[in-house]
Amino acid sequence: MDLDAYQQEAQKTDRVPSRVETKIGVDLVVPLLGLAGEVGELLSEYKKHLRDGDSHQLFKDRVAEELGDLLWYVANFAAKFDLSLEDIAANNLKKTQGRWGEQDTSRINFDDGYGEQEQLPRRFECELREAVVDERIKIRVWVNGEKVGDDLTDNANDPDGYRFHDVFHLAYLAVLGWSPVMRKLLKRKRKSNLKVDEVEDGGRAQVIDEGIAALVFDYAKGHRWLEGVTDLDYQLLRTIKGITSLLEVRERSMGDWQRAILNGFDVWRQVLANGGGRLLVDLDARDLKYLGTSDEAKKDGSSANLLRKVN
Repeated sequence: MDLDAYQQEAQKTDRVPSRVETKIGVDLVVPLLGLAGEVGELLSEYKKHLRDGDSHQLFKDRVAEELGDLLWYVANFAAKFDLSLEDIAANNLKKTQGRWGEQDTSRINFDDGYGEQEQLPRRFECELREAVVDERIKIRVWVNGEKVGDDLTDNANDPDGYRFHDVFHLAYLAVLGWSPVMRKLLKRKRKSNLKVDEVEDGGRAQVIDEGIAALVFDYAKGHRWLEGVTDLDYQLLRTIKGITSLLEVRERSMGDWQRAILNGFDVWRQVLANGGGRLLVDLDARDLKYLGTSDEAKKDGSSANLLRKVN
């Protein structure tokens, strides 16, 4: 029996069917209370199992019965909103596979069909270095010996390491193949296609890229900077998927985003601890790696440390 067939049969035994006018929504309240009650019954059976162990010989039969009752109430409530149980199940599988499944989105390359000068480099090194500018410590990003972007500070009253947040954009670039911010800094905007240049690589997309970095940073601040964390909050990932739903990166799954965020913070913590460092961005391996600090960075870091002591 498929789920829709079950749902149709279940409706034949509904004692409180939907009506045009219902007193305080009885037709909806009853199945909701039924769901709550059956969950309680299921917990009660499990409590007996914990207490009595193998002597509770009907445990599996009771669990099956309670799960069947739960399924009836779910089907009933869905039907009263003209929702298909088959569709609900399919969408749920799609969601869970996107979060935890072995979904492979690596075959999707956002640069396919564009010239080499408009494609993101598949593998490159960059470096974040501290520098003393006007008696202030700032961060500079270097790619192939060339400085890119503006000098950055934490832009906060209390130093929290946000000055190194370009690491997150680099992680999005490595794992997702997407970062309008880094695409602009690397001068790889796809200008040959006016629509793509405006929508995918333009100002709004860059703001969304920055907004995600700030959103996740605030989340991480309250979760030990994600150290030891293996799974992110579903609502956080859902929000990210929502605000990127009109951009090409919608092709990446929640699992891809989770990997990019955790990879980014793993590298960020190392960069923060060392006051900068060299990074390897590898789009083919979908990975961002910390490579240590260069001699130039150590020299710049010494000047920054001296300034910290003076202040």
